[in-house]
Amino acid sequence: FPDGIPAFGTDALRFTFAALASTGRDINFDLGRIEGYRNFCNKLWNAARYVLMNTEDRDCGLQGGDIELSAVDRWILSRLQETEQTVVDSIGNYRFDLAAQAIYAFTWDEYCDWYLELSKPVLTDAESPAAALRGTRKTLVSVMETLLRLAHPIIPFITEEIWQRMAPLAGVSGETIMRRPYPVPDNALIDTDATNEIEWVQAFIVGIRKIRSGMNIDPRKPLPVLVQDGSDSDRERLQRNRHYLESVGRIESVTWLEDTARVAG
Repeated sequence: FPDGIPAFGTDALRFTFAALASTGRDINFDLGRIEGYRNFCNKLWNAARYVLMNTEDRDCGLQGGDIELSAVDRWILSRLQETEQTVVDSIGNYRFDLAAQAIYAFTWDEYCDWYLELSKPVLTDAESPAAALRGTRKTLVSVMETLLRLAHPIIPFITEEIWQRMAPLAGVSGETIMRRPYPVPDNALIDTDATNEIEWVQAFIVGIRKIRSGMNIDPRKPLPVLVQDGSDSDRERLQRNRHYLESVGRIESVTWLEDTARVAG
């Protein structure tokens, strides 16, 4: 490195070393990896801004009132428990690379790319029941607060900074995140039904996105969707999750075709 190493940040460098710490291998140090994990830190920061924007000075259920958890709330809580178990087991086996990879995948792929997007239909709908709003806000802050504690040993500075504002919203007190207990998975929160439901929603939305990409259709354009060969379960899931499909999948309408119907080319 004749010109030195650019200033990517301490947390990004620490995450890089953890992610590369596989057993029995020499590490080819790559500045591109540090840049990628700096982007991860930025992703976490932006996610925290979204959570704070939608929960600060709002009713997050700490003062009582009914709380209703949607399928997507129960799904992310379930996935968090599984991620916690993976991280705890990996650290116990000194596989810091696997712990870092699990934190990265959950944060980027599930919490940020899916849960935050799927929370918007509830938070932005003027007709959302108060109990549902409390449930989504409570889940937003509780999952983020837990995620910060989970990632703290690897990226201590950004997690401390965010935690200071997030902890009161989650009903957590304390001077510093360093003195909070490390997350322990709760198997009672693992919800197979919610996981299956949201995986169906994800598959539906991904299918729509592939059609858009393959036909070069503007991602912002609402699409009429034709569905064929669906089961009764598919019809029920479509009805229950239509608000997610319309908001995140950008669909205009859904028409079920009879088995013998032909789709115009």
